[in-house]
Amino acid sequence: MTGEELPKARIRRRRLFRLVWVVPAVALAVGVYLVWQHMRALGPEIAIRFGDASGLRVGQTPVIYRGVQIGEVTRIELTDDHKQALVKARLHRSARPLATEGAVFWIVRPQIGLNQVTGLSTVLSGPEIHVLPGKGETVQSEFKGLDGAPVGIGATGLRIILRAERPKGVRVQTPVNYRGVEVGAVQRIELAPNSASADLHILIGSRYAGLVRAGSAFWNASGVQASGGILKGIEIEIESLRTLYTGSIEFATPSEKAPRVKPGTVFFLHDKPKDEWLNWSPKIALGGGQEKPVQEKSAQEKPAQEKASPAKPQGSPDKASAN
Repeated sequence: MTGEELPKARIRRRRLFRLVWVVPAVALAVGVYLVWQHMRALGPEIAIRFGDASGLRVGQTPVIYRGVQIGEVTRIELTDDHKQALVKARLHRSARPLATEGAVFWIVRPQIGLNQVTGLSTVLSGPEIHVLPGKGETVQSEFKGLDGAPVGIGATGLRIILRAERPKGVRVQTPVNYRGVEVGAVQRIELAPNSASADLHILIGSRYAGLVRAGSAFWNASGVQASGGILKGIEIEIESLRTLYTGSIEFATPSEKAPRVKPGTVFFLHDKPKDEWLNWSPKIALGGGQEKPVQEKSAQEKPAQEKASPAKPQGSPDKASAN
């Protein structure tokens, strides 16, 4: 052996964590965080039954409240009886309190008519589902949706009923005018309880609720009125072009001293006005929507016979009373 020293081996400890694993680890952490945030933001899944779900798209159609997206459609299928479309939507967690008893869902599509133009923002983006939260506290998972926007829902005012044998030219959203100024609208049309006439459910705005008094007279101002003769010719009277499409209802009140009516009061809808109605000119202050109707009784004080029998229209003719 020589006196030379043999080289010594260098021992390196293997690093358990290399720099090359930093990027995948960060990506995994970010992915886990995003998934956790997504799961945390998820709210309840609800089911809405519509008569027609055309235009709705899974993963694209939003659920809107006050212009803010609160959910999205996740699945569309038919109901068990194949008569309706069952649309399932996932709401955001913050929108959970909106899915309660009494909530109303409807589909917003572009509509163009003589009286209004609605839903133009959905021409390119497609239909949307809008919601109006209910006043109940019970959480629900299934709702019955509307195919169109509800009329006057959530609005405040005086709700009355007009009873007519044949409401010619009147439809939902037909305006109710006082001296030619729109003060209300028709919300719903259905048959009367005895099926002998039609009931028009009217909403008068809060500001104009005081215009409806006991003895107020309502008449149908829809359509075209023609009169004349051979010598003087024919005179055609039209309220407006809008009236031809939507119809119109007018009313007059005899005196400002007449008592105010309570919600649900039934009036008769006449085909045309009397001359004396057109001459009524009471001076009624506006904005008295908060005033309580006179002689209003609670439901407990009403006799059982009054609850069972249908309300008698004010100012109805004899033939209407017979119905």
